[in-house]
Amino acid sequence: MKLDPESIAEYNQTQLEGHQRKLSYWTQEVAKAEPVIQKLIDFQIAIPSWALGTGGTRFGRFPGGGEPRSLEEKIADVGLLHALNRASGAISLHIPWDIPTDPNAIRQLAAQHGLRFDAVNSNTFQDQLDAQQSYKFGSLQHTDPAVRRQAIEHNIEVIRHGVALGSDALTVWLSDGSCFPGQLNFRKAFDRTLSSLEEIYAALPNDWKLFVEYKAFEPNFYSMTVGDWGSSFLYANKLGPKAYTLVDLGHHLPNANIEQIVAILLHQGKLGGFHFNDSKYGDDDLTAGSIKPYQLFLIFTELVDGLDARGMNHATDLGWMIDASHNVKDPLEDLLQSVEAIQIAYAQALIVDREALEDAREANDPVRAQEILQDAFRTDVRPLVAEARRRAGASLNPLGLYRQLNVRQQLIGERGAKTVTTGL
Repeated sequence: MKLDPESIAEYNQTQLEGHQRKLSYWTQEVAKAEPVIQKLIDFQIAIPSWALGTGGTRFGRFPGGGEPRSLEEKIADVGLLHALNRASGAISLHIPWDIPTDPNAIRQLAAQHGLRFDAVNSNTFQDQLDAQQSYKFGSLQHTDPAVRRQAIEHNIEVIRHGVALGSDALTVWLSDGSCFPGQLNFRKAFDRTLSSLEEIYAALPNDWKLFVEYKAFEPNFYSMTVGDWGSSFLYANKLGPKAYTLVDLGHHLPNANIEQIVAILLHQGKLGGFHFNDSKYGDDDLTAGSIKPYQLFLIFTELVDGLDARGMNHATDLGWMIDASHNVKDPLEDLLQSVEAIQIAYAQALIVDREALEDAREANDPVRAQEILQDAFRTDVRPLVAEARRRAGASLNPLGLYRQLNVRQQLIGERGAKTVTTGL
């Protein structure tokens, strides 16, 4: 389905008085508010094609109906999200789940929804139906050169699909590793993985980036060949200037200081982008900001500081994407919640008094530094986020309008109650 702009305008009219009342505080802070609103308008968060269906665990999956059955329907769903919030202007595809039969037609369809194609993602963590080789014991690290060759060629194929769609980055996430002590020679696995990545890197167009994603555990539980940010950073450094580390917020051991990690990676010019989600125990892939909103704010505080220090564009110089699993939620509602949580954390980071914070740091005043950060975190920036949406032509309350229009039931009516999105 496609959202009528008039429906948004009519809904906003019913919400306008309350919105203006909440925004009134910021009319006294125009010098601070206007730059934040503009940055929020510019800031876009990509939606991955696989997040449009209901997620699950190893023990079960409970689809809610109306899920997209094709790439075209996935684009339509992201277009719907973007119409509601004007902050989801990109879609990230996973190959081979989302191979377009007609790339030009797919590009035109995306453009009709105001979407571009974000990084394309390769898949060597599953055996494909027509594959000659199995990835049971790894892909780019495998002891068998034939398996490594298959995985390399797959990644190069993904690059070709990305070029046809207008993407400019490849994300490589490897499930390679070992489940038991003694199973794997760590040094040889590292060397084989690096050699494989070097071939993939050589196939990149000049204006492309390669994102090396890492994960501490799962599906292998004794070791992961790219198991932490240091490993990813090492690969990215060895590969060259087009290679970067990609940070998934759930891909860390509990209590990892992610804000420090991103600060160092950004300082070294090797932070490529983010997969946003939240977690209580591990790689839970929960709604962004639902468990640790203060940590999300602290991460953005370091990002804003580091981006500004390097003179980088907040909206375009890093890749921003959600990677979540909506096990018991309507996926589109969950994505709307995640996008807003990310926008709120970003806006809070933008209003931090940087000069005062740096003075407190130089004076070794941790109490003052804490107060400065928590003052920004406790400030209600939701009116600024809503105003940015309104000015961009989106809904003042995307989730409210989504529910008022009963969108999920409309999608079930169009697609059926038993549909399961492709790739899941």
